[in-house]
Amino acid sequence: MSKTSSLIKTEAVDLFPLRTDRRFGTDGIRGPVTSTMNPLFVTKLGWAAGSVLREEGISKVLIGKDTRISGYMYESALQAGFISAGMDVSLLGPLPTPGVSFLANSNNQVGLVISASHNLFEDNGIKFFNRDGQKFSSELEQRIETKLTQEMIAVESINLGKATRMNDAQGRYIEFCKSSFTNLDLRNLSILLDCANGATYSVAPKVFSELGAKVDVIGSSPDGININQNCGSTSPEFLKEEIMKGSYDLGIAFDGDGDRILIVTSDGEILDGDDILYILSKNLPSDSGVIGTLMTNKALELHFQKNNISFLRTDVGDKYVLHRLIKESWVLGGEPSGHIICLDSSPTGDAIIAALKVLNSIKDTNFSLKKSLEGFKKFPQTLINLKVDNPNKIIVSDKFWSHVTQIEKQLGENGRVLIRPSGTEPLLRIMVESHDPKVSEDLCNNLAELAQTI
Repeated sequence: MSKTSSLIKTEAVDLFPLRTDRRFGTDGIRGPVTSTMNPLFVTKLGWAAGSVLREEGISKVLIGKDTRISGYMYESALQAGFISAGMDVSLLGPLPTPGVSFLANSNNQVGLVISASHNLFEDNGIKFFNRDGQKFSSELEQRIETKLTQEMIAVESINLGKATRMNDAQGRYIEFCKSSFTNLDLRNLSILLDCANGATYSVAPKVFSELGAKVDVIGSSPDGININQNCGSTSPEFLKEEIMKGSYDLGIAFDGDGDRILIVTSDGEILDGDDILYILSKNLPSDSGVIGTLMTNKALELHFQKNNISFLRTDVGDKYVLHRLIKESWVLGGEPSGHIICLDSSPTGDAIIAALKVLNSIKDTNFSLKKSLEGFKKFPQTLINLKVDNPNKIIVSDKFWSHVTQIEKQLGENGRVLIRPSGTEPLLRIMVESHDPKVSEDLCNNLAELAQTI
C-alpha cells in the first residue's frame, strides 16, 4: 500500500486544549512543568508544530535538550506529537541550544531544544529553529498557536513518522566551534569553566582543552535538578569565588542551555554582555554596527558614538536583536544578560563561540582582559522591581512622566531613565543610570516612591 495524505481523528473530544496562558514569548514557549508545560500540552505542541511544518513540505525534525530531569518526559512527548503528524524525529541528546541551531543549519532540517534556558529545573520549555538555524518567525509561531486550538488529528498509521538517534551530535558541534577559529592557540592559558550543570557540561571543556588551554571545570555534574542552581551565568559569584581561590587567567560562566555567557577576570571582576560587546566591537567590519537592547548601558552607547560606530536598540530579547541584525545586515549584537550574537560565525546566540571570539580578540594583549577594557567604564545602574497592582496605571500618569522628564533633563548625556512594565508579573521595572552611583540610587528610589502614590 502506498502512503497517502488522508487523516483520521484520534478522539471525538480534544483532550489537549490550548490554555490562554500558553504563548510564544521571546524565546519559544516556557513555563512550570507541573502546569503550563504539562506533558499532554507538549504532546499536542509537537503535533501542532509538526502539522504546520508538513504544510511547508518539511518532514524531519531534530530534538536536543539540556540536562533538567523533565527533558526525558518532554523528549518522549514531543516524539509522540511529531510522529503523529507524520514527521521523522532525530534525537540529539544533551546539547547546547546553539549546537542544535548549527545542526539544523548544516542538515537543512528544523531543530527543537527542550530547555528553559537560565530558569531552575522546575521550569522547562521548547525553542524552535528553522532550517537556517534561526528562531522561528512570528508568523510561523502564530500558525502553530492557531493549530493548537484545533482538535488533534493524527495521520494514518502508514504515514506515521519514525525516530532515530544521532550519536555524533556533540562531536560535530565541537568540531564546528573549533574550526571557526583557524589561528586561535590557547596553550599556556588557564581557564576555569562554570557549565551551570547544564548542556555545555560535556562539550565546552573539550572545545577549550582541544584548542590547547589548561581547563578546570565547575558546575559539570548535572543530576537533573541542579541546573543553574547557584552556579552558571545567573550566579557568577560562584565562579568569582573559585577564581579567587586558584590561579587562572580568566573564568567563563555559561547558562543552562549554553546561549548566555559572562566572563570573570583573574582578579574577580565580572564582565557582562555590554563588556563583551565592547571588546568584540574593536574587530567590527567598517560597514557594520552593533545592536543592543533597552537595557544596554548608556556608557556603551556613548562609546560607540564617540568612535563613529553605528548603534541601535531593540526591545529586550535576543530574538529582537537577531531580527534587527538581519534587517541592518550587521553581524554583532547582544544583551547585558550575556546573549551575544555573532552572525559572522553562528546563526544564533552561541556562548562558546562568543567566548572564543573574545579570546581571539584579546590574544594580541597576551589574553589580558584588563588591557582590552581600558577606556571603558559602565555607568552605575540602579534597578527597582516595584510590585504594584496596575503598572499601566503608573505608565499613563502625567504626574509620573513629568517627573521622569525632569530627571532625564537633569541627567542629560550622563545617564538615562528606563520604565518598563513586566510582561509576566504585576511589576513596574524602574531603572536609572548615572555617572554617579549615589545619584542613580537616589533618583531611582525617588521614582519608586512617587509610583507608589499613584
